[in-house]
Amino acid sequence: MSVKIYIDQGHNPRDFNTGAEGNGLYEQDITYDIGIRLADLLRRNGNYEVRLSRPTEDTVLGFSNSSSLSQRVREANAWRADVFISLHTNASTNSRATGSEALIYSDRATVARELAEDIIEELTRVTGLRNRGIVERPGLYVLKETTMPAVLVEMGFISNPSDAALMSLEPELFAEGIYRGIVRYFGDR
Repeated sequence: MSVKIYIDQGHNPRDFNTGAEGNGLYEQDITYDIGIRLADLLRRNGNYEVRLSRPTEDTVLGFSNSSSLSQRVREANAWRADVFISLHTNASTNSRATGSEALIYSDRATVARELAEDIIEELTRVTGLRNRGIVERPGLYVLKETTMPAVLVEMGFISNPSDAALMSLEPELFAEGIYRGIVRYFGDR
């Protein structure tokens, strides 16, 4: 039986719930691209069934910020995904802020924490970015309302020229790192 993974490519391509901008790049474009690449890797493995929140580049979810988030969660819950992985880019007023981190609902969410640790360790190993660790964020809707373990991956800083260039020019590294973390967690190498 395959593991069901819901990949949420953070943000919408236009209108509302759009993401951060930095260095001439848009978060929603980066998360879409890396999500598609991650889904392809998981599907080729054969041990995973995958659904994407944005199967096409133009997919817009919901009709407001809150309905966009709730639609993502509803789809994952209705599908009965085994895990929910939300892809994002970080942003800071400090353009030197760099690295990858993962957000989870709470420290008591053992499965989510272990999955997040594996993802961040592999992601930083593949990309060479700094490992910023795991952060608890119980107020985030997609972490709080999913019925399965959920991890929000802040892949790098769109506000940092080097992080942004790496995410834009070598998205396959981010897909590969996250993929390796998932495979490591589920132990199917």
